[in-house]
Amino acid sequence: MKLHKILLLGVAIFFFSCEKKVDQVEIEKDIQKKIPIVVEFGFTLNDFQVVQDTIKTGDTFGKLLESYNIGNFKVHEVTEQIKDSFNMRDIRVGKPITLLKAKEAPHQLQVFIYQKDNIHYSVVDFRDTIVKAYNKQKPITIKKRTIATSITGSLSETLNKNGVEAGVANNLAKIYEYSIDFFKIQKDDKFAVTMYEKFINDTVYVGVDRLESSFFEHKGKRIYAFPYKTDSLAKRFEYYDEEGKGLKTMFLKAPLDYFRISSRFSPKRFHPVQMTWKAHKGTDYAAPHGTPIKTTASGVVERTGYTAGNGNYVKVKHNGTYSTQYLHMSKILVRQGQRVEQGQVIGKVGSTGLATGPHVCYRFWKNGVQVDPLGQKLPNTEPMNAKHKAKYLEYIAPLKKELDSIAQQKLK
Repeated sequence: MKLHKILLLGVAIFFFSCEKKVDQVEIEKDIQKKIPIVVEFGFTLNDFQVVQDTIKTGDTFGKLLESYNIGNFKVHEVTEQIKDSFNMRDIRVGKPITLLKAKEAPHQLQVFIYQKDNIHYSVVDFRDTIVKAYNKQKPITIKKRTIATSITGSLSETLNKNGVEAGVANNLAKIYEYSIDFFKIQKDDKFAVTMYEKFINDTVYVGVDRLESSFFEHKGKRIYAFPYKTDSLAKRFEYYDEEGKGLKTMFLKAPLDYFRISSRFSPKRFHPVQMTWKAHKGTDYAAPHGTPIKTTASGVVERTGYTAGNGNYVKVKHNGTYSTQYLHMSKILVRQGQRVEQGQVIGKVGSTGLATGPHVCYRFWKNGVQVDPLGQKLPNTEPMNAKHKAKYLEYIAPLKKELDSIAQQKLK
């Protein structure tokens, strides 16, 4: 009887133990199922011991390899094998690196990944007898979006509130630099822009790829802009309005990108240095020392030099009608007789000559007479050729219709 009980107890313990082992296996399987599979840079990260790091001051590719176990490979042999595929001198401080190491001891380095930016990366693969290196980019999705809104604060602040990268503000300012003074934009001015945005793996926003169409409404006037090439071989787009008129004028609005007007053209002004009332035949744009000064129109440098009153200056002749002059430069970057293009940097802001602080005095001649450039109706560039216009208007018709439709819904 006792033996029978002992056998029954043994059988019970055996089945209990087996059942416990089965449960443990099932639990382990459930845990494995719950661990997400992570794939990045073309590798299943779950298969490796992953180390994330950044390039630090003094790091070189060779030094980094010496810090990790690369098995039987010699650093100089590795660099020689991959020198045509991976620019080892191009690694920059602060850029992220990912190291994929073997899970088993001694955790030999399997893959080295260097991220040049959010999209582009380089891979050095140590898993074969010969080290391989190649450059790739993450999968990019392009999505179209239109925003239409009123200005609240600055243009960049308004775009930021709409989840758009800051660079778009610079792009829009560049497009409209001939027709809108962005230092005078007002609250409740309106704009709309249709753009194509880039996403990594369809989810991670990495910026704007290009602008398709836009308008900016300032002081009740709506100015459209559509990029278009009349010549398929042209390297850059030009911007035209809804009637095919170019947005460029012969002159930029100002010789600086960022500034404040500290003194306007005036027949009578109290001179802050000479302490007397006299005519001020220029417009003063205050800006930090060293700010780039741009020629407002294409032309030929007529004179450069220095005088006690003007300081370092440059004068540009644009055609038989117009000339401009730029005074008080800290540095002159062009020479007499040189051809300059609109927007080209010709000097740096300074306070040479009779000046109380860093600024550029911008002078403007029309038919040999100094005039106020802010009061002039300045000529446009050449209009679109008639043979291109019909095709252009057909091209922009659906773009304008879509832009206006979305703007009508959002700008009520």
